[in-house]
Amino acid sequence: MTGHREPQPETRGDEVDAIVTAWNTVRPDLDATPLDVLSRISRIARRLDQARSSVFTEHQLEGWEFDVMSALRRAGEPFQLSPGALVQQTLVTSGTMTNRVDRLEKRGYVAREPSPSDRRGVLVRLTPDGLTVVDAAFDALLAHERRLLSGMDERSRADLADSLRALLAAVET
Repeated sequence: MTGHREPQPETRGDEVDAIVTAWNTVRPDLDATPLDVLSRISRIARRLDQARSSVFTEHQLEGWEFDVMSALRRAGEPFQLSPGALVQQTLVTSGTMTNRVDRLEKRGYVAREPSPSDRRGVLVRLTPDGLTVVDAAFDALLAHERRLLSGMDERSRADLADSLRALLAAVET
């Protein structure tokens, strides 16, 4: 049995449907159904990256700046983390994080402070200016992303989140 399937009648076909149909035509021996999900996820990720970049640009931020500052914001008062914790949360190398903290410090968005529990350690703290900028960018990001999801009802969004959570768990194992 092949993975050939037609788009649901209640939905309009998209570019992925055209790609899957083409593969089913030229390679009917293959099950191309993984493309139905994964190609759409890939396309959505690219569009989401573009949309997020646009929001961050409006707030004069780079995506990586938002990532670091939002990690500090999520830490809660006093909005500080060790560089190692920032590395874990943003999935970059320690050298990259050092460079990022340097650049954010020059912009006045973060400050380095000695760690009270480790004489050689340092903590990175979000400054009041950094807090203002990251909060404004996050508010705008959520408003934009709510608009992106507005065509789906609450149950559909919850079902999609559950399905994506399961897929992410499978991909990350």
